[in-house]
Amino acid sequence: MAKDKDTSDEKVNWLAELRGLALMLLAVFAFHSLVAKPFYIPSTSMMPSLLVGDRLVVSKYPYGWNWASVSFHLWPRGEWRINPSSPEYGDIVIPVHPERNEDYIKRVVGLPGDRLAVENGFLILNGIPVKREIVPPIQIPFEPELLCQNGPCLSGFREFRQTGEDGSEFFELPAYRETLPNGATYLIIDHQTQPLDDYAEIVIPEGHAFVMGDNRDHSADSRATIAGSGLGGPVPFENIGGRAEFITFSLDGSISLNPVTWFTSLRPERAWTTLRPALAETPQDASTTPSAE
Repeated sequence: MAKDKDTSDEKVNWLAELRGLALMLLAVFAFHSLVAKPFYIPSTSMMPSLLVGDRLVVSKYPYGWNWASVSFHLWPRGEWRINPSSPEYGDIVIPVHPERNEDYIKRVVGLPGDRLAVENGFLILNGIPVKREIVPPIQIPFEPELLCQNGPCLSGFREFRQTGEDGSEFFELPAYRETLPNGATYLIIDHQTQPLDDYAEIVIPEGHAFVMGDNRDHSADSRATIAGSGLGGPVPFENIGGRAEFITFSLDGSISLNPVTWFTSLRPERAWTTLRPALAETPQDASTTPSAE
């Protein structure tokens, strides 16, 4: 009986347990830094492509690896890059703020050597207005819990609030389809005149990308100064931490500690939506005079 008791009271090997936990955490850290990591959308700057509450996967390897790729940005900033490559027009990328270790999410609209300007809200590349076509208004569900959450918020769209025949409320927002020189095409929202509608022409330096939000009037991006919470101009490639690939799932603003809301707040239609830009059928016509507004 004593032998059985000794066997049942064997001491736990805490050193082995801690070693196993450390190895597991190291594996997760390596996967997040080298392969992919989850990302949460906290603001409206990339509407309509991305909504507040979207959860997505960001891949770390498309442009090589750099200090921004490392999860939590534990290493000091540096210009080093391993297996480097360039983003493409239309990619949705994760630039890190030039002064704070804060991840943004924006779309690449300009590449090294491009002459880029913004005039009256229109993107101008190498002296040619990027093709921009009027499309039917976009309907975004009215979610009162998201009216002002983490920066630019839905309160800027109050004038577009509508009520459907079934009593549901939504924002009906003016939208446009923009097509870049490689044929990458996507929707943008542009509904007001504001200071970022004009940006004097620059030449994008080597190793940099110019990025903008799809929600043009509510995005602190390359157009905005650092003092204005923006990125202060073109982003160095070594400050881009990855590329957004697809949405895994999405939750609206009604989620709470009540487990029932974990299901009722789901937006099932957004799950597994790709974030890679579509390609126009005739990319050679991507740079033309924009449609009249």
